[in-house]
Amino acid sequence: MRRLAVFLASSDGHDPAHAELAAGVGAELARRGIGLVYGGGRRGLMGVLADGALRAGGEVVGVIPRSMVEREWAHEGVTELVVCDSMHERKAMMAEYADAFVALPGGLGTLEEIFEVWSWRQLGFHAKPVGFLDAGGFWTPLLGALRGLADAGFLPAPTLDDLAVAPDLPGLLEVLEERLRGTQRPAHGENPRQLDR
Repeated sequence: MRRLAVFLASSDGHDPAHAELAAGVGAELARRGIGLVYGGGRRGLMGVLADGALRAGGEVVGVIPRSMVEREWAHEGVTELVVCDSMHERKAMMAEYADAFVALPGGLGTLEEIFEVWSWRQLGFHAKPVGFLDAGGFWTPLLGALRGLADAGFLPAPTLDDLAVAPDLPGLLEVLEERLRGTQRPAHGENPRQLDR
């Protein structure tokens, strides 16, 4: 894996453990020589993640809309800051830069981003693996709700099983790497059409 896209909060949250996790993920990616792709912000967990990777000598690619740069939300110290025109373009560019996608603790924006790339995978628009870092059980309630959707017939079981989930980064990276070494076909088996580099 050359680069990993990480979606997470632009705020701090209430639990300091989330910031510790973000910093640790950034540092560990750098240690493993995996570039970080993220939303380009300097605030909240996003900034902590980027700083953790930068302090450890890692590559950090931030992708951020111009309007957010104008509000001075951008992290100017990253390896590469890619400025785009819209949120839609931001997500598409992050997907192009990355080989896989992971969600850390976050809110609506994080959910929207990870669900979009996961649905793209299901539909065959790309074959890049998608996962949740379930440290401390943060995502466990959501994963339970997703299981409920599958049980109700609204989410194919293979699609849910295709999601990579682990309580720690080394375990999650191992699953993502297994997906990358495999056939890389989406859950429904469609031919990938976009975003593969």
